[in-house]
Formats: sequence, C-alpha cells, structure tokens
Amino acid sequence: MRTALGTAATVVATVPAELLLRAITLRNRPYLPIWFHRGLSRAMNVVIRTHGRPAARSRVLYVVNHLSWADIPVLGARLRGSFVAKAEVADWGPVGWLASFAHTVYVARDRRHSAGTQRNEIADRLRAGGSIILFPEGTNSDGTCVLPFKSSLFAVVADVPGVIIQPVTLAYTRINGLPVVRADLPDLAWVGDTALAPHALGFIGLGRVTAEIIFHPPLDPAAWPDRKALARHCHDVIAAGYRRLMRGHAPEEVAA
Repeated sequence: MRTALGTAATVVATVPAELLLRAITLRNRPYLPIWFHRGLSRAMNVVIRTHGRPAARSRVLYVVNHLSWADIPVLGARLRGSFVAKAEVADWGPVGWLASFAHTVYVARDRRHSAGTQRNEIADRLRAGGSIILFPEGTNSDGTCVLPFKSSLFAVVADVPGVIIQPVTLAYTRINGLPVVRADLPDLAWVGDTALAPHALGFIGLGRVTAEIIFHPPLDPAAWPDRKALARHCHDVIAAGYRRLMRGHAPEEVAA
C-alpha cells in the first residue's frame, strides 16, 4: 500500500508538469523524469548510496552493468540521460508508457540488419546534447558477476565527436541493513523468464534495499585502439567495482 500510494503521488506530482513543460518549451527534452525516479525509488523503499559523481557535461555515454528492472528508477534517480531498451518494452503497458515518457531509445536486439539504424538513433541523441545510459551486457545478470560486454554497442562513439564514456557500477548490497548473500540474489536480480509483476512485488516485499552506485572516472574513447579494447576496459573496471561493493569494501577509484 505504501509503495502504491508513493508511486501515485510521484506520478501526479511529475507527469503533468513534465507534459506542460514539453508543450511550452523543448518538446524533445525530458525535464522531470529524474524526480519521478527519485520518488519511485523512495516509494519502493530503496536507499541509494553513491560513490563519486556523474560527469558534469553533456554527450556522455554511461556504461552500466544490468541486474534488474529496479535499475531503471535507481539509475534514473541519479543520472540525467535516456535509457536504451529492447523494443518490446514499449508494449509493456504502464511500464512502456513511462519508458517512452523518459525518452527511452528502443532497439531491436534480435535483428542484425537494424544495428546501423539503432546506432544512428543513439548517435543522434548524443549529437543533440543528450546523454545515454547503456547496459552493454545486453541482458540482466543473475547478480553473481558482471557478464561480458557486447563491443558492438560501443561503435556509436566513433560517430559522435566529443562524446565521453563513464563506466558506472551498480550493486544491491544490503537488505534491511544486512549484507546481501548469494541466496538473496534471485529476489534482487530479474533474470530468465521470471514474470515482471511477481518479481516486483517480491522485491518490494523485501523491505529496505540498499543500492550502491560507483561513478568511475570518465574515459576518452580515443585513448583505446578499438572498441573491443574499450569494451574490455569498461568491463574490467565495472566488474572490479561490483566485486568490491558485494564484499563490503570501499571503491578504490571514483570520479571526483
């Protein structure tokens, strides 16, 4: 009940104002989704702790590991950017409407011939001064590790002069103040064919969940010989940060 009331209050407080601002100013730039995600995270009883800061500029490609549907409100509460999601999300009822409301870039992951079009859509958003939040694993992990990154998703950096990449690590580290253990991971990570609604209800029913985010130092893509090397570096940085957070250790290196 608390979550439902908090979500409803957040929608009432942000959605009409956002639609009005788009109507009278810049139609294609979201203003208030970050406040919506903050309200939703609070309603879900998620406590967000950050280490470091997001890059203070436009045209940033945030590269993040992916665990759950809950990653969206958690990251959206701290980052001003558009998510990249599979095309099916647009048809997920209220979830799809909210994704479109936040100007999500939809991609058809199962259609190889559309890769160029998808890259162009992301590049256009970056050229316009926006930032993109990308999950380069291409799917959700089960929380035990960070899956290998798909280097093809990094090709967009070659199409946009001046873009920078910031690796970001996300981890759910505590439930009601106690460290997360392996047995807790299925309740936090949304994987396989698990239905969204039951998993969301189970997640919310856990109580107070602590999410931690590490903003690693931004990178200049030109410093790497190719996108595969860049993808490997980002993976290594994010995976190392994930291991430290899940072991209860402080991050070694964060963005000032």
